Amino acid sequence: MGPRKFFVGGNWKMNGDKKSLGELINTMNSAKLHAETEVVCGAPTIYLDFARSKLDPKIGVAAQNCYKVAKGAFTGEISPAMIKDCGVHWVILGHSERRHVFGESDELIGQKVAHALESGLGVIACIGEKLDEREAGITEKVVFAQTKVIADNVKDWSKVVLAYEPVWAIGTGKTASPQQAQEVHEKLRHWMKDNVSEAVANSVRIIYGGSVTGATAKELGSQKDVDGFLVGGASLKPEFVDIINAHA
Repeated sequence: MGPRKFFVGGNWKMNGDKKSLGELINTMNSAKLHAETEVVCGAPTIYLDFARSKLDPKIGVAAQNCYKVAKGAFTGEISPAMIKDCGVHWVILGHSERRHVFGESDELIGQKVAHALESGLGVIACIGEKLDEREAGITEKVVFAQTKVIADNVKDWSKVVLAYEPVWAIGTGKTASPQQAQEVHEKLRHWMKDNVSEAVANSVRIIYGGSVTGATAKELGSQKDVDGFLVGGASLKPEFVDIINAHA
C-alpha cells in the first residue's frame, strides 16, 4: 500500500439552499484543486441529487447519515441503497451531533457502518471525546471504545476513513493544537495495529475535524498521522479551497 492519499471532507451540516450551495459548487468546480487530494462534500439529504448533478465528477459527495437497513417503515430515514441511487458514494456516520444531539448509540452507529459498507458505500466514521472526558484524562478510553465498535463492523478497511473530532473543538473556534491532534491520531493508529492489523493501521486514513480553517490547516496537515480533515463551517466558504490545497 502506497502513501495514504490525503482526504478532505466538507460537512455542510444543515446549511445552505440551492442558491448559496450552487454558488459554492461553482467556486469549487472552477478552483484549481490539488490533484493528489481526495475531496468529498457532505450535503443535506434533500440536496444530495442537486450536489451530485452539479459538482465536478472528481469531487465526491457524501450523505450526512443513513439508516441500518435498505428499506421499510422508517419514516424520515434514508438508506445506503437510496444514497447510491443518487450517484453518491459516501456517508458520514457517528458524527458527534448524531451521537450527542440525537442520541445515537455506539451500537446503532456500528450497525449503520456495517450496512453502509455491505451496500458498497464508503464510510467517514467519526469518533471523539467531549471536554469533560478530556479533562478527566479519559480521551484514549473514549475514542478507543468508539473505534472498537466501528472496527467490529468493518470487513474492508479500504472503504473507511476514520475522522477524529474532539467534540470540544467542533464549532467552538477552539482547535486541537497540531501536537494534540497528532498525539491522538498516533495512538489510534497504534490501536489499529494492535487490534486490526499492521497493514490496515498503515493504510487507513485518519483525518482531523474541529474548527479547521485555512489558517490552521497547513500545520495540522503536516503532522505524520493526520491524513486530512473533516471541515465544518469553513467548507461553506471559498476558504475550503485553501484547506483542500493546504497539503499541496
